Formats: sequence, structure tokens, C-alpha cells
Amino acid sequence: MASTIEKTLRSAEISVALLKVLAENSFDSILITDTTAKGRITYANKAFKKLTGYKPEEVIGKTPRILQGVGTDKKVTERLATALKSGGKFEGKAINYKKDGTPFIMYWRVLPIKAGKKIEAWIAIQREGAAI
Repeated sequence: MASTIEKTLRSAEISVALLKVLAENSFDSILITDTTAKGRITYANKAFKKLTGYKPEEVIGKTPRILQGVGTDKKVTERLATALKSGGKFEGKAINYKKDGTPFIMYWRVLPIKAGKKIEAWIAIQREGAAI
């Protein structure tokens, strides 16, 4: 028996439309990166600009490392790198930096986007935590 979401997503056109509405209207920042070793950004939603100050078009083709700086915990980024290499999920928090250099605590999840068993991209869902 198909779930309600499977029934709703009965065609590729409906699936794409639904995902676009979800991503563009999320309160959380959403980034999609490719599967290359550098993990270049292929998509950023409007909430990403509100969170970081970067317009989506400014970050396409760059890596999420543009948000890191001196206060970013290397142990957290190493844990993320390990999860990416193994194809696993990641959840963490770290100090990152807005476009204007303001530090903030970012909570985020990174998940593989799979077609069958092949990872096609990565999605990161991000939000700001308590003030530093």
C-alpha cells in the first residue's frame, strides 16, 4: 500500500512542483551540493540569504566552506567529511560566519539524495542557534 506522500507524488512533474514549493517556502535554509570532492553548491533557497546574508546566486558554484572561519570547530567539519565519504547522514552545530563577518551558531543536517543506491547530490538543512 502506497503512503500518502507516494500517492501525492505520482508524477515527476508533481514531485518537482511540490519540492520547489517546500524548498522556497521553508523557514530553514536549504543548500544542495553536488557529489564532487569539493561539494559545490548547486542550489540555495531564500532562507539561506536570510541566514547568511549571501544571495543564492552569489554562492552557486562555491562550496559551503565560505561560511567557515577561525571559530569553526575543525572536529565538527572532520565529522562531516567522514559522513560524506561514507555516504552517511550528518547532524551538528558549529560557529559559522555571515557575509558581513558576523559569527553565528549554525545547526545543520546533511543528507544524501539517492536515486536507487547512487548518491546524486547532498542536501543541507540549516538554522541559526542561540546567539554567541
